[in-house]
Amino acid sequence: MNVFYELYHNLTFWLVLGFTGQLMFSLRFLIQWITSEREKRSVIPLAFWYFSIAGGLLLFVYALWREDPVFIVGQGAGIAIYSRNLYFVHRERRDKARHSA
Repeated sequence: MNVFYELYHNLTFWLVLGFTGQLMFSLRFLIQWITSEREKRSVIPLAFWYFSIAGGLLLFVYALWREDPVFIVGQGAGIAIYSRNLYFVHRERRDKARHSA
């Protein structure tokens, strides 16, 4: 039988993928909280955006499998926003490096 067919119908795989995505998505808040506590001010570290994208992508794939349009739209929009924020962070760092050189 086709490996992809079997994987698609393996409930345990999808539950593990969904819970992993949710864990990664939740860990971003822990990372943000720890970083802010260390700096004694509100900070959104770079890892926050990477965990947002990784968790969002896994949850998006899970939502596609579940065929849940509400979940698909919500995660899809989030991935676009997290990616855009990550772009802004990298652009700002690149610009600062150019001006300080």
